[in-house]
Order: sequence, then C-alpha cells, then structure tokens
Amino acid sequence: MRGSSIIHRWVRGSLLIMVLVLVAAEAIFLYTSYRDLYGGVQRAIESRFSTIAGRLQATGTAGDSLETSESRGQALRRTVEQFDEKDKFEFMLLDARGVILSTSSGTMTQELSNGADFAQALTSADGTGRAIFTTGQGERVMAVTTLVPYTAGNIAAMRMVTSLTQVDRQWGQYLLISVGTGVLAFLLMLWSGLFFVRSIVRPLGEVEATATRIARGDLATRLPDTRHNDEIGRLCHTINQMAEDLAETERLKNEFISSVSHELRTPLTSIKGWVETIKNINDPGDENYRRGLAVIGTETDRLYTMVEELLDFSRMQNGIQMQCQVLDLVAEATDAALFVEARIRQEGLEFVYEEPPDPYPVWADPARLRQVFVNLFDNAIKYSTPGGTIFLTLTRPADTVTAAIRDQGRGIAPEDLDKVKQKFFKARNAVRGSGIGLAVVDEIVHALGGQVEITSTLGQGTTVSVTLPVYHPGQEHLHDTI
Repeated sequence: MRGSSIIHRWVRGSLLIMVLVLVAAEAIFLYTSYRDLYGGVQRAIESRFSTIAGRLQATGTAGDSLETSESRGQALRRTVEQFDEKDKFEFMLLDARGVILSTSSGTMTQELSNGADFAQALTSADGTGRAIFTTGQGERVMAVTTLVPYTAGNIAAMRMVTSLTQVDRQWGQYLLISVGTGVLAFLLMLWSGLFFVRSIVRPLGEVEATATRIARGDLATRLPDTRHNDEIGRLCHTINQMAEDLAETERLKNEFISSVSHELRTPLTSIKGWVETIKNINDPGDENYRRGLAVIGTETDRLYTMVEELLDFSRMQNGIQMQCQVLDLVAEATDAALFVEARIRQEGLEFVYEEPPDPYPVWADPARLRQVFVNLFDNAIKYSTPGGTIFLTLTRPADTVTAAIRDQGRGIAPEDLDKVKQKFFKARNAVRGSGIGLAVVDEIVHALGGQVEITSTLGQGTTVSVTLPVYHPGQEHLHDTI
C-alpha cells in the first residue's frame, strides 16, 4: 500500500535522521558532562599544587643552592604532614623513580599508585600526568602527579589521589537522566511523527479510493467534507469539484448524444420518406417530385452541417495545426456577411452592416476565422424571430479589434449565459442543433489569443463579441497551434 510505503520512507528517512541527531546531541552532552566532572576534579588538584608551589616561593624558598634545595624539601614534607584536606585527598611526595617518600595519611602503601600518572608527567609538556584506576578494594580513584618545578632535595614530584565515588555517582545520574530524556524524546518524536504521517496517509488513502471509484465510472461518489483549510482539505475539495464537473459533463454528453440522435433521425426520416415517394413518381415535372428533391437537398445540407460541426469539435479537442497569416478582419467579415446575407433575407430578416474604411490586420487562419463568423451568423439566424434584424459591427479599440454580431431574437436566460460556451450544453430555449457551435468558436478564438464575450437579454436578443489582438510585425510565432 502507498500509505505503508510513505510510513516506511519516513521511518528510513526523517526518523532515522532525527534519531541520529538525538544520539549526537546525547553524545555531546555526555562528553561535555564527563569532561566537566572529571576535568573539574583534575583542575581542583592542579589548583592545590599551584597554591603549594606559590607558598613555597613566597616563603623565600626559591633559588638554586643546595641549602635552598634541602629547605624546599623540608618545607614540602611539612606541607604534606600538615595537609588539612586529608578527608578528600591523599597528598604524596615522590622521588625521581616514582617511589613514595611521604604521604599526608602517614601510610606508605603503593596501592594508591599504578605509576601511569607519574610516567605521563615525565613526558608531558607541562609536567603533569593523570590516571584513573581501581584500587584493590574496588574503589575508583583519580591520581594527578606534577613535577616539582625546582629542586627540593630528593623530591621529584607531588601527587594527589582522590576518590571518584561521588563523581561516578553524579556521572551515573547524568547518564541515567540523559538516556531517559533521549528515550522519552524518541518516543515523543515517534508518536508525533506517526500521528502526523497518518494524518496525511489516511486522507490520501480515501482520496485514492475515491479517485479509483470515479475512474471506474462512479461519478456520484464524493470525499467527506473537511474543515481543514490545508493542502489535504483543498485536494479533497478539488477532487469533489472534479467529480461534479465530470458528472455534469457526462450528463451533458448523454443529453448531447440523445439530441444529436434525434437531430440526425429527423432529416434521415424525411429523406427516406421522400425517396420512397419519388420512387413512385414517374413524371419529373410533378410538383411532389420537385418538392421532394428540394426537401432531400435541404435535409442533406442539415446533416452535412451537423457532421462538420462534430468533426470540427473533434479536431479542436485533439489539436490541429492552423495555417495562420496576416488577414484583414474587415475583408474576412465582409466575405462572411456576403456568404450568409442571402440566407438572412430568405429567413425574413434584415441585415445591417457598415463596412469600416480602414483595414483591421490580424494574425489568423482564414478558414477558421470564416468558420467563426459562419457559426455566429448561423446562431443569430436560428434564434431570431421573423422580421428581426441582425447587426454586424466592427470596431478597433486600442490594440484589439472586435467583431460583434447582434440579433433581436429570444435571448438567453441569465442562468444559462455562463454555460453556453461549454461543450454539449443546450439552453432551455435552444432550437435544434448540436449545441457545440459556440464551443468551437470559443476554442478557435482563444487559440488565436482572443476572447469571446456574450451578452443577452431574455426576449430581446443576444450579442456575441469576438475580440482579437491587432497584428504587429514579429508576432508570426504566436497562436500557431491549438
């Protein structure tokens, strides 16, 4: 499942990174704590060494004579004997071989020495060495040795040993707190991460299931309404809107198929009936013979027009190459007007058109531009009432040209005005036809960089305005294909 893969990717990716960051933070904290605790003990011992050396120097024991050397040695032994922190530290004096010469406790046991600190002091740059080890009684101690910076008889180094029991206990507490905090933080990250991921995965699963049902044809299914104004909420809203649009398109398609079937059946029935009638008429001069041929011709033209509309719309949907060139919109509109004027008069309508004196250059396909005018004139004729007038007006505002075709017909209801350019849509007061004429016009005009605007008043008429950009040299690359 996709939901599982997302969770797995999150575990392998984000969670792993968070764990590594957490472990690194824990390691840094523990290292810093260890250094501060055990380093603090060493610094405390070194501070006491520094104090002792300073006292000796202040009492006038600094110098290089043999007498002074012996005096410093005696002073160090007195310091060891009088050392007042015997409960915390064991103070020792060592000779050049690391042998204990004197201790603050008076015991000369070698148990508190493993020699590592003294050996380190001999080789270190600052003359100081440190060792941590466990005594025979199982006690962990720290030993710090520093070389005496001047001759003091046979005394070569000072050494202090202290127990690490308290420090170890404190370090153990730090370790326990750190591990506990890390585990708690990990569990919190895991819970919050899984909660967050599942809050995405679960709705995505619902979206996937709903989209699958829609793809299988169940256009009535919908995602549950969500009040979250986030990406998931907007996705759910978009999916629901898509389903509604698909359902509406499916409804319009079914209505279109039914309408086209009816539209095709009517002329076919008429043609078939008149063919049967003409078969039984042997006299070509018979009135019914001539009438039948006229009806057959008219109905054949209707069928041809409907098929052409369907083919045009199919080409528009699949994309076609337009052969664009510089055209004079005035000349193209005038030719289209002359082409349909006879039909307009035949339908008992008036036609008003005043040709502008100047050319209106546009970049367009002449065949497609002619198709736009013919379709618009056809609609104006079909929806006009006898005795009405059809107007063609050309204007050139700024960098655009506009061709407006206005009729005085039945008009379009306000609730249908925004839908008439949709494919397959037929208004309630529509006359017979495929219902795709305006959709084809809209596709062509938009491909040419223009727009179609429709205004209408029910019972008074409709105006369809086609606006195209004025051609300027260098625009030949625009609007080549749809």
